[in-house]
Amino acid sequence: MDYRYSDYTVEQLRQEVGRLKEKAQKAEQLGNISEVAINERKMQVAMAYMLNPEDFQANDTHQLNGDPGHTFKINYINGVFAWGHRINLLDETYEKEEAIPISLLGDKVK
Repeated sequence: MDYRYSDYTVEQLRQEVGRLKEKAQKAEQLGNISEVAINERKMQVAMAYMLNPEDFQANDTHQLNGDPGHTFKINYINGVFAWGHRINLLDETYEKEEAIPISLLGDKVK
């Protein structure tokens, strides 16, 4: 039976993150880069469910974990995803709106 991450307890989410981390490491050892990326993405989503979406607000700009060349300006929060735009080091905002798990948002910058 498949459960959604929203149905998991925090302990189950921690176990899932550990399981996905192991799968990603095994895939990396086998050189399966796409499987590594898939498992890392699933891990980020599972970790997002351990955070409180109310801690993130529209119009706030945050550092992006794992991407020091960009920040992320939130337009709105939908569930555990932040919708908004990346901003590069030259303070140029990307045109394309995207959704990222809130677990990718680092410290608030503005």
